[in-house]
Amino acid sequence: MPETTMPETIEPGNTTLQATPRHVPLAEQTRDGLVESVHYGSLIAVGPGGGTLVEAGEPDAAFYPRSSLKPLQAVAMVRAGLRLPENLLALTAASHSGATMHLEGAARILEMHGLDVSALENSTDLPYGTAEREEWLRAGGKPTQLAQNCSGKHAAMAATCVINGWPVQGYLHPGHPLQVLVRDTITELTGEDAAAVSTDGCGTPLFAHSLRGMARAYGRMAAADNKGAEGQVAHAMRAFPEMVAGEGRDVTAIMRAVPGLLAKDGFEGLQLIGLRNGTGVAIKISDGGDRARMPVTVRVLEALGLDGGQLATLASPAVLGGGRPVGVLRAANFLASN
Repeated sequence: MPETTMPETIEPGNTTLQATPRHVPLAEQTRDGLVESVHYGSLIAVGPGGGTLVEAGEPDAAFYPRSSLKPLQAVAMVRAGLRLPENLLALTAASHSGATMHLEGAARILEMHGLDVSALENSTDLPYGTAEREEWLRAGGKPTQLAQNCSGKHAAMAATCVINGWPVQGYLHPGHPLQVLVRDTITELTGEDAAAVSTDGCGTPLFAHSLRGMARAYGRMAAADNKGAEGQVAHAMRAFPEMVAGEGRDVTAIMRAVPGLLAKDGFEGLQLIGLRNGTGVAIKISDGGDRARMPVTVRVLEALGLDGGQLATLASPAVLGGGRPVGVLRAANFLASN
């Protein structure tokens, strides 16, 4: 691959150990009135002008946004000339469940650009969705790159290289022109430089930012019109929420429940939300617990004035004892300090 590394490119691993963020209780599980488990974390909601609407914990601490970066990565690719049907553009920003429509969609992105699965450089895995994984295993399936939940993004990355005449092989290298463009786009949308760089689970360069910066980016994307790359990606995700996650997934459900809402989760307890009016929300559960994301998200959205009835279907399942409800997983009282 030609030498394309820019002088300011940060290589993965060049990080400085930072102090533990000052997280606060965000969610708690009760059993017969007693709190038996607590999930700590940090969060922020910023308005269209960037002002803080709600915050808890330490939202300015650097963290790795993991898969919540995918919509921003998709914006970079659209800016670089990627043109896809809306369902496939939504898949570009997805952590998909591995349903047939997802696997066929990723393969279609490759085929449209004269590529096949050999172009993928992501890690191998089983389908992410529970039902999809069980069906895959019953059929004798093994971990593959196409089944891995990031294959839509990787197919689009390889396609973007073809469009621009960049080398496809090595597209994950931090100095590759695609990844330099992605880094610069994320910096622009968040309004801040990366605090550190690592490697995500799928192999993509991973840039550390603050919850404030990520909330700012999602608010900007959600409010954008369809003429620009930000608006094109946001519109595709909202139009095809089943491609962004999958049936039975809460991210798909919340976009269906609240018209105009933009949502993307990420490994290690991350939830990002953008609203049509330009408000952005970013939530990090410190222990990485996935179950705590949605109760906290719903509480923040209600505090921002969204109709709680729209969100009722996203209530967490009851805590059971002997097959009957004896408790609940609920948001903690983190709004008291706001």
